[in-house]
Amino acid sequence: MNNKPSLNSKLMVVLSKFQSISSFFYLLFYCVMLSLPASVYGQSYELLLDDGHVIDPKNRINKPMDVAIADGKIARVANDIAVEQATKVVDVSGLYVTPGLIDMHSHNYYGTDSEAAYSNGMNALPPDGFTFRAGVTTVVDPGGAGWRNFKHFKKQVIDHSKTRVLALLNIVGSGMKGGAVEQNMQDMNPKTTALVAQTNKEIVGVKLAHYNGHNFTPTELAVKAGQIAKVPVMIDFGSADPPLSLETLFMEKLRPGDIFTHTYANLDSRQSILDEDYNLRPFVLEAQRRGIVFGVGHGGGSFNFKTAIPAIKQGLKPDVISTDLHTNSMNSGMKNMLNVMSKFLNMGMSLQDVIDASTWQPAQVIQREELGNLDKGAVADVTVLKLREGVFGFVDADPGAKMTGNRKLQAELTLRAGEVVWDLNGITAPMWKD
Repeated sequence: MNNKPSLNSKLMVVLSKFQSISSFFYLLFYCVMLSLPASVYGQSYELLLDDGHVIDPKNRINKPMDVAIADGKIARVANDIAVEQATKVVDVSGLYVTPGLIDMHSHNYYGTDSEAAYSNGMNALPPDGFTFRAGVTTVVDPGGAGWRNFKHFKKQVIDHSKTRVLALLNIVGSGMKGGAVEQNMQDMNPKTTALVAQTNKEIVGVKLAHYNGHNFTPTELAVKAGQIAKVPVMIDFGSADPPLSLETLFMEKLRPGDIFTHTYANLDSRQSILDEDYNLRPFVLEAQRRGIVFGVGHGGGSFNFKTAIPAIKQGLKPDVISTDLHTNSMNSGMKNMLNVMSKFLNMGMSLQDVIDASTWQPAQVIQREELGNLDKGAVADVTVLKLREGVFGFVDADPGAKMTGNRKLQAELTLRAGEVVWDLNGITAPMWKD
């Protein structure tokens, strides 16, 4: 009897082995494909903001467009990007898509020292709890830290925040601790301040605040530090009796690119931008043309409608919209960045100009032009806003007066480096049953 296998049976064994090997390589190929980025097999973008109205002042975009994001950066801004190219598509129709908002006056050097005010004290706030919900992705702390304690501010706040935290370094070495500390001219060292500013990338300028003496020496020291470090200076003019001359400050002491904050304040301790008849002082618009940057810095008591409304009607729009966020202002008339922006929208500024003063303009002032825009390759800090219509009340200083308006901005979605950090109504989330 012949026990040798037939030709057919040999062929069947070979085919069986071939099928096993094929299955193995097919499984290996499938696993490799799963590990590859979406762009390799047809999906170029991780996230697509579809059918929104884009406002990007730097690139002069103010129309319906789509925004695609990949690897935490802006990949494309264009009409009708195919939804098949994105792993996740978010319908933002009826909403405005803007660069992430920049709040250039936000007190965030928070701590537990009850006598330290805005410098590791209880007047300041941890940024992440108050930024993203208002569409803000970048803040600038205005002088909370000086050269003596900036290292602690960086370790405690900057390095532990998802919000991008930048800083204006106080000309006072001990920072914004209030009281006598901020009157100490012996602690105002322009060379050391400039050195610390030059060696820390998070520092974008120098700040003088709350000095009460009747002289310009602290202003001159702050400007000297700014000259050495090649950064702008922000001046909170404090108070003096009698008040110091704004014209001298604008036309002689500050440089083009330096910032005057609390522009629309009405304080007895400081000269107003308006005269007694509520007319702009003649040098104010000239100063703005000269390059002095006028910032809002709303705060708890540094913004009044009776100053802001006449000033805007006479042509003084803010270069930069900002909050002066702290524990008092957030619970009084200021509230948050979008509330301040909404005030200016209802005082006659266009939405385009309001977005510009909250994104691209501050980015240029602090010399961080990689921010505040939707350039291809820029970090994907993006804010999606809803413009609500109705009857809304807005309050100015504390205690405040009221103005009504019919438009109010609301943050629907905030992205920080492409990551969803605020989603008011869950527009990026699937339905639970799916």
